[in-house]
Amino acid sequence: MSGEQSVEVVPEVDVDVPTAADMRRLGLRLAGLLRAGDLLVLTGALGAGKTTMAQGIGEGLKVRGPITSPTFVIARVHPALAGGPALVHVDAYRLGGFAELDDLDLDASAEESVTIVEWGEGLAEGLADARLEVIISRSEGPSERRAVKIVGVGARWAGLAALLT
Repeated sequence: MSGEQSVEVVPEVDVDVPTAADMRRLGLRLAGLLRAGDLLVLTGALGAGKTTMAQGIGEGLKVRGPITSPTFVIARVHPALAGGPALVHVDAYRLGGFAELDDLDLDASAEESVTIVEWGEGLAEGLADARLEVIISRSEGPSERRAVKIVGVGARWAGLAALLT
């Protein structure tokens, strides 16, 4: 786990995501920025698109799939198929707090993997000093449209806005 240090929050990037296919493409774009040791904390209501984004990231990282919601198994490791980092995909929805997240020993593989924690807000931030916090909001009604806010925390993500434009 990371030590008690102050972290720099960089400006956020807001992305309009009209469809599920676009959410997957956003995940692909994010995958191009990711490297071993990176942490993403995904937040959003049920059905917001967290797993769809994770699928795009997994596709972009070229890991063994399929990427599905790890709700009942809590965590899945998807090994790399093309020499890049593995993907550790966690669903913290059923966890009772940080102690249960800590019991998963995610920090044991954090330096060699990209770690995505769905439902991790308020729990997973302590896993790394630098991280991407992704907040997904659904539009009202039958639309697939989503508003995605991506906040980089730590010096690693200082140029986030330029990277995503």
